[in-house]
Amino acid sequence: MRRLILLTVMAGLILSVNVSCVEQKKFRRLAWGEYVDKMKAGWVGQMVGVGWGGPTEFRFKGQIIPEDQMPKWHPQMVNQFNQDDIYVEMTFLRTLELYGLDCTIRQAGIDFANSRYRLWHANNAGRNNLRSGIAPPDSGHPKFNPHADDIDYQIEADYSGLISPGLPNVAIKLGEKFGRVMNYGDGLYAGQFVAGMYAEAFFETDLEKIVRAGLKCIPQKSQYAECINDVLKWYEQYPDNWQKTWQLINEKYHLNPDYRRFSCSAETDFSFNIDAKINGAYIMMGLLYGKGDPDKTIIISTRCGQDSDCNPSNAGGVLFTTIGFSKLPERFTSALDPNGKFSHTPYNFPMLVEVCRKLARQAVERAGGRVEKDANGQELFVIPIEKPKPSKLEQSWKPRPVANSRFTRVELEKIQIEPVPEGQ
Repeated sequence: MRRLILLTVMAGLILSVNVSCVEQKKFRRLAWGEYVDKMKAGWVGQMVGVGWGGPTEFRFKGQIIPEDQMPKWHPQMVNQFNQDDIYVEMTFLRTLELYGLDCTIRQAGIDFANSRYRLWHANNAGRNNLRSGIAPPDSGHPKFNPHADDIDYQIEADYSGLISPGLPNVAIKLGEKFGRVMNYGDGLYAGQFVAGMYAEAFFETDLEKIVRAGLKCIPQKSQYAECINDVLKWYEQYPDNWQKTWQLINEKYHLNPDYRRFSCSAETDFSFNIDAKINGAYIMMGLLYGKGDPDKTIIISTRCGQDSDCNPSNAGGVLFTTIGFSKLPERFTSALDPNGKFSHTPYNFPMLVEVCRKLARQAVERAGGRVEKDANGQELFVIPIEKPKPSKLEQSWKPRPVANSRFTRVELEKIQIEPVPEGQ
């Protein structure tokens, strides 16, 4: 009898250990306070990157910015409340706040059509399509949008990763909803790649692993994935020579027209490259060669040129997320104005943080995770480990048929087109 009891107890212990191991394999835990700290840092990283690189935007095309022409950082530069590279993505956050994670792509289109700020490239073409009655996803389809492979959703996808900690599939689906309003193919994958990096940055500090996590979120046969793989390969070959890798990127993704087949600028100003691929490569340059140093990350990403405020904004956002707000160098946070309101939004910084907190909790629970309390009564996320499920492979120069998506009369009545105030 004793032997039977002993065997039963041992079996129970073994079962308990096995269940515990399965739990550890299937879920990751993230303290609620740590999530908020990292999410705040992600927004600050965007603001620092775009503020620091702003004076150089498109002043250097197809050339490395000389070191002596790199702007100097000043703490007040963090307050980028009037930067379209920051506030446009908050339009998407507002839609999610009002209508939830189940909001439709058509609602996303209506809200974007009602925005009143100035836009360029894919964003502008997409919004014009929406206002003319072309509903998403056709508003971003190459038949109607000659900018479909441009950088726009790559610039704006940060929000989707910041509310999807450890949840790449949530970030991918948000791209399918908001990224298709203005982009397609590589233009869409660019944003999903960036979002995937953010999602992993809540758990990982190795920047190469973070890049590879983002890579898993996009179709592997896309040119965008080819570009990311190339930069990883060249980084391995020249780990201490970012200028050499820059030259290789420039030769293939700037000078070679095969990798600019749907670039709106190739026919008008070949030196100007707004294509998502090369600018995505410049985000990676900062992350990989910056080796975790905030200054080096932003400086290298900026000095690569082209869209040299957006790229360091993405790079800074991802890196700062790995660090956390409480551990950022004081020069990046000391002058942050908590009362500054982001243009064309209802948000100041504390309000922005609160919206992301609410949406992240919804995202975790909807993905099959939960919120628990630890031994000290502090809340933590229990987040399911997901295998990324990328979108289907599409190419802007050989697109799939359009969806023939048009707004109904009732939907069009919800779009109030007003002139953009002068100077905005």
